Amino acid sequence: MSFERIFTRPGVARPAELTFNRRELSLILNVYGRMVAAGEWRDYAIDHRRDRAVFSIFRGSAEQPLYRVEKARGDGKQPGYSVVAMDGRILKRGRDLREVLRVLERKLIRLVVD
Repeated sequence: MSFERIFTRPGVARPAELTFNRRELSLILNVYGRMVAAGEWRDYAIDHRRDRAVFSIFRGSAEQPLYRVEKARGDGKQPGYSVVAMDGRILKRGRDLREVLRVLERKLIRLVVD
């Protein structure tokens, strides 16, 4: 007997997991790749849940994530995005992923200038 069959009631549809689409992953990985090249970040993890998709960014492989880029189900068709720091502070929130990711790009600009 499968795990899914044991923990779901017959005839009740399980809500689909929220995922990042190709465009969203491309935007996130673009910023991530530049920070890896700068030597600041080294690992990432992607988690898909029923209510949100999470891209976690790590400095090393066995630490708490430095940042989380989250996609949550919006009230309409458009999802909401946020960048969350290690201490739980929401650094930026919005409906446009490109705008939300700018908070991480500012950190990259500071690294290049310094």
